[in-house]
Formats: sequence, structure tokens, C-alpha cells
Amino acid sequence: MNAGRYRGFTLIEIVVTVAIVGLLATAVAPLMELSVRRGKESELRRGLQDIREALDEYKAAADDGRIEMEVGDSGFPKELVLLVEGVVDVKDPDGKKIYFLRRLPRDPLYADASAPAAETWGLRSYESDPDNPSPGDDVFDVYSMARGAGLNGIPYREW
Repeated sequence: MNAGRYRGFTLIEIVVTVAIVGLLATAVAPLMELSVRRGKESELRRGLQDIREALDEYKAAADDGRIEMEVGDSGFPKELVLLVEGVVDVKDPDGKKIYFLRRLPRDPLYADASAPAAETWGLRSYESDPDNPSPGDDVFDVYSMARGAGLNGIPYREW
């Protein structure tokens, strides 16, 4: 008998292998999707936390008299970009700026990837109702404008 005749895989072995690989791929796909969603939600939490901390630091600097304010101002920034662009420290003799963020994080769940980071967040002013946030003369808080709820069951808008 010719020994070369028995080399390689049979058609049945190849079909079974392809079927097993296909079955494993269909089982792994939902897990990958869940992993991507968890990653975006984690990035959303981190972005919200960073912006909210920066807003609180801005308010503390304003309360300390380091930021020039007009009568009636709440002490919160007029717009989010001020956290990155900085504001003049009125207590510094050289007039150096105070910076609160290195860069403004994006809402990872925002649909338009080309939109500027400041436009990806919903804004709530100091005088706005917490149950119905709306923009105003300042930025007291931010929220995600994404529809739907997180894996924890809480709507993204309420995070």
C-alpha cells in the first residue's frame, strides 16, 4: 500500500472542525458585545466623575476669590471649555491661569463621533430643576444624553 495515500484530513474531520469553531464563535460574540458595552459605561462613569470634580474645583476657586465673578454669578463656569482653557487667577500677582482639566472627556455613548467633546454632554445650570435639567447661565452639572439604560438598569441620563 502507498503510505502517501493516507495523509491529510478527511472531509468529515474538516466539516466537524468548522462546525465547532462556528459554534464557539457564536457563543463568544455576545460576550464580546457585553465587554464593549461595559468598557463604554466605565468610560462614561470616569468622564462624568472627572467633569464633576473639575466643576467642584472651579466653584471652590470662585468661592476662594481666585476667579473674577460678577454680581449674581453662581461661581460655576459659564461653559465647559473654561475647565480646559483655564481662567486667570486674580490672586496671583503674575496673572497666571488656573486649569481644571487637561482635556474635556467625550461622552462615549454619544452618536456623532465627530462632534466636539463639549457638545456630547447635556448641561444643567445651577438654577435648573434636578428632575428636568436644562442649560442656563452656568454649568452646574453634566449628564449623558444617550438613550437607554446601563447594565445596572439606571438610565444613562440619570448617572
